Amino acid sequence: MRRVGESGLTVSRLGLGTMTWGADVSPAAARDLVRRFLADGGNLIDTAPAYGNGAAENVIGKLIHTDIRRDDLIIATKGGFGLHAGRRSVDTSRRALLDDLAGSLRRLHTDHVDLWQLHAWGSAPLDETLDALDHAVTSGMARYVGISNFVGWQTARAATWQQAVPGRARLVSTQVEYSLVARRVELEVLPAALAHGMGVFPWSPIGRGVLTGKYRSGTPRDSRGGSDHLAWFVEPYLEPKYRAVVDAVCTAAEGLGLTPAQVALLWVRDAPGVTAPILGARTVAQLGEFLDVDDQVLPPAIVSALDDVTGGPNLLR
Repeated sequence: MRRVGESGLTVSRLGLGTMTWGADVSPAAARDLVRRFLADGGNLIDTAPAYGNGAAENVIGKLIHTDIRRDDLIIATKGGFGLHAGRRSVDTSRRALLDDLAGSLRRLHTDHVDLWQLHAWGSAPLDETLDALDHAVTSGMARYVGISNFVGWQTARAATWQQAVPGRARLVSTQVEYSLVARRVELEVLPAALAHGMGVFPWSPIGRGVLTGKYRSGTPRDSRGGSDHLAWFVEPYLEPKYRAVVDAVCTAAEGLGLTPAQVALLWVRDAPGVTAPILGARTVAQLGEFLDVDDQVLPPAIVSALDDVTGGPNLLR
């Protein structure tokens, strides 16, 4: 278990993501994933209204009624991004956010979420947006609040606002993309999070699947990159400049007797400031691959070599 920043919230050091639940991941497959995750000591499940237009939250809600106890989960969901007025958009107004939260609670069949996150920076006045977070906590609908996909100055501004006046709900976490092919957050986001006592939840720690090595000789038909609705998600990391990174991860994996995905995960999991990477496993086999290295760490020499191949030393180490 790891503590989320300087808050009293503790979570498993791996989280289970649900972006593809209700679409690529069936309810039956989701049930198997949750059962395996809980059996291995996991508790953090990350979701959002935008995932399948509420389908992922519906799946979790049904599981709470049939298979698992609510108290066994740390449920993290989001608000501010999704279907508004019939189209996908960012709306961080107080009305939209609280409507999102009410919908999440209804779909999840619970009276509270453990962590409620702003899904993206929006155009509504920041004080109005953050007031919605305060209301969520004081009303009991959310135990803790955080942010997602904020850049460095946005992270610092929002955290400073919440810390400026006693009684406001402190931001305890930020969720950002972070992997060996996406290290930009080390420049400003991670330092801002550390300075404000916030935990960090990296999403896509396996580089949107590219760091598994499965795309080295082409795009598998059954992969995200080979699907009509998720190819856009993978394509940015299929560019030639990332081939050296994938090759380095694969070489390290061969030498350590691990899979490339395990190497990529361990690098992120144990990076400075990281609380829990969010895993987008679609099958129990994929999830098991990550859970099987819970007691392992990468040798410092390998960490340093991967740092160098992917942009240079991590200055936070």
